[in-house]
Amino acid sequence: MAVTRILAIETATAACSAALYVDGEVEERYALAPRQHAALILSMVESLLASAELAVTQLDALAFGQGPGAFTGVRIAASAAQGIAFGANLPVVPVSTLAALAGGAMRETGEAHAMVALDARMAEVYWGVYARETGELPVLQGGEAVAGPDDVPMPGEGRWVAAGSGWGVYAGVLVPRAGERVVQLLPDLEPRARDVALIGADRFARGEVSGAGDAVPVYLRDRVVREPGA
Repeated sequence: MAVTRILAIETATAACSAALYVDGEVEERYALAPRQHAALILSMVESLLASAELAVTQLDALAFGQGPGAFTGVRIAASAAQGIAFGANLPVVPVSTLAALAGGAMRETGEAHAMVALDARMAEVYWGVYARETGELPVLQGGEAVAGPDDVPMPGEGRWVAAGSGWGVYAGVLVPRAGERVVQLLPDLEPRARDVALIGADRFARGEVSGAGDAVPVYLRDRVVREPGA
């Protein structure tokens, strides 16, 4: 059976990271470095490839966090993935930054449900509700949204991890609304390339890939809700 090799990039928030997935194992480079993403991301990629003794042309695909998130950060990930993929003639696998955040929350806590919120400025959050259904990866429940913390759709009862910067900035609204659903609160958790890689590898195995020209950001503000798979 062929070994799968996926390079992943995530730069949509204050955190910057790259990860290399090789046959189920993931190595990552990570830094909490606001406004330094453009300077760091390519050196992270080079470090990972050198450590694994791989050339870019030996990869199977590029996965990237497509947003939502900071405008500049989302564009950096998409541009880097597109440039590398074009240069090496590789497909790309877009992964929601909110899905990556949910995956990280589940991985860290062992819980199967996550409500994730990133601060979207303008008194709004980027919002998504995720659950592990049959496997280890997060599955979107409903749609991702950008809305005020008073208006985001809360899930049904159960055990939920609440993760992301939106839970810190708007804790006074979101925490009372969520109530006893929340069993762990992780407002400082950032989306990571490790989780982009894991989700990307799963989608690559399913054939859910795109051409390099389709490595484009998702901002969410151009429409209120993005349905699963859109």
